[in-house]
Amino acid sequence: MPSMAPPPQPHDPSTWPTGKVDQLEDLVARVLAPNPSPFTYTGTQTYLVGADQGIAVIDPGPADDDHLAALQSAIADRPVLAIMCTHTHRDHSPAAAPLAQLTGAPIVGCAPLHISSDGPRSDAPFDQTYAPDRVMEDGEAMTGPGWTLRAVATPGHTSNHLCFALEESGAMFTGDHVMGWSTTVVVPPDGDMADYLASLARLYDREQDRIYYPAHGPAVENPRQLVRGMIGHRRQREGQITRLLAEEARSIEALVPVMYKGINEKLWPAAAQSVHAHLLDMERRGTVIRSGDIWSTL
Repeated sequence: MPSMAPPPQPHDPSTWPTGKVDQLEDLVARVLAPNPSPFTYTGTQTYLVGADQGIAVIDPGPADDDHLAALQSAIADRPVLAIMCTHTHRDHSPAAAPLAQLTGAPIVGCAPLHISSDGPRSDAPFDQTYAPDRVMEDGEAMTGPGWTLRAVATPGHTSNHLCFALEESGAMFTGDHVMGWSTTVVVPPDGDMADYLASLARLYDREQDRIYYPAHGPAVENPRQLVRGMIGHRRQREGQITRLLAEEARSIEALVPVMYKGINEKLWPAAAQSVHAHLLDMERRGTVIRSGDIWSTL
């Protein structure tokens, strides 16, 4: 569940062709999975990085037979040197295992994530089958003929989220951390708003990144401008919460209809998760308190 926005508008299949290989730049191609939804936009974009001598596959996507067949066709007879996952939501990593069986490539990238919580189960969106051969730490690189993909730790959307920087071209594969079509949902207890904002600030400080390739939606050609706006948007949401709670103590369920008037009510539960993430961050910093389900300012 990467993001929260109105359902995607009808799109031109020639612009978003499911299963077709789109060559985006010399070292980067894209294959779109057939899993569109209000949370995945037109679907999950799997990226192929490299050329004939060997490639990496980033975010292999859902374990969908048609998508796996499309990836096999796109790979053709090229060696697959790594299958790399930014995080383990079920629209990103389940195809890693079957693709590894088909290609013999190792699965590398983010750590596996198994949530343990005393509260309601929150691991349903996570891929429990994900078993990497190598977990990449922040700053580690995966290399191939003519390409270097360096891991950039970006926790927040999930605690195990990584972005991958293609050093030869200045491209950054941002998974669900930054997308051009929508804001990203931060779902506690694993999602953390303070970590998310710190990760955004980290990307903003990277002046070398020329373009972002997110897992959902169009490429971001003005990355630092977008990230600056995203940080501002989150600060505006926090300010909105502060103003509303200064008027009167409220529950999350009472905050959401006021804060998210412009979105479909079916998306309010997702909005409530992000509001909850903001409140937990504010509570840690001592700007709000709660009594049961009711939150108030100090």
